[in-house]
Parts: sequence; structure tokens; C-alpha cells
Amino acid sequence: MLVETTAAKLYSPALLALSTGLADYPFDDSLQSISEARSRTCGSSIKIGLSRDDAGRISKVGMQVAACAVGQSSAAILAQHITGRSLDDLAAAYAALAGWLSGEGNRPDWPLIEQLTPALPYPGRHDAILLPWRAAVEALSSPLSSS
Repeated sequence: MLVETTAAKLYSPALLALSTGLADYPFDDSLQSISEARSRTCGSSIKIGLSRDDAGRISKVGMQVAACAVGQSSAAILAQHITGRSLDDLAAAYAALAGWLSGEGNRPDWPLIEQLTPALPYPGRHDAILLPWRAAVEALSSPLSSS
């Protein structure tokens, strides 16, 4: 009988597969709204760029992510389902995610977010999970560039 290690539970094949999806969202300096964020707890960093349509909804996303597989997977989950969302949608998802990670709320209603469940007992990974969401909210909260 094989004993499943803590790392194996956290870094499941499904979680690792998600992180490879970031290749579909390369960072692009021409995106309208750009934000950079760094985790103080783990050193993960992200640079995110977003473009919005005339209604203010996200039409394009690009990311440059330097994080563990958990942080990369969180960024991929965000990127895969961010198109068509508004600042209010993202702010609500970020708040729900933070509450869920801290044990003060239910799992957010966001596609694939359940893939992050194995990270719940690892508070040291929570900031890496929140990082892309925080960066996206910051990018959308900044004024649109005129270019």
C-alpha cells in the first residue's frame, strides 16, 4: 500500500496540469490595464495586463507569473474564466476566495476553483493563490490608459 505524501496531495496531476495553461495567456505590454503584485510571504510575483470592451468587461488577459505550482494554477483558473467579467465580478470573487481560504466562507462560485481545495490546510500557499486575483482587481481599479 502506498502512502500518499503531503506534497502529492497538494500537487495533484490536475493542479499541475492547470499551471501549464498559463502559456495560453502571454503578457502583452499593449494591454490597457497593467498591475504587478508580489507576495510578502512566499515571494511569488505576477504581472497582469487586461483589456476591456466598451461596457468595461474584460476582453483580453495576459500574465507573467513567477510562483509555485499552486500560484500558477490559481492564475490559470483566473485567466481561463475572466473574459466577460467586470471589476465588481472580480472584486466579489477575490473577497469570496479570501474568505474561503481563511475558513470564513464557502468555496467561491468560479469554474475550476475546487482544484485549489488541497491547498486549504497550507496557509503558506494562500497568498500565492490570492496574488493573481488581487493583481487583476488592482489592474481594473486603475484608470484606463489612453493608448
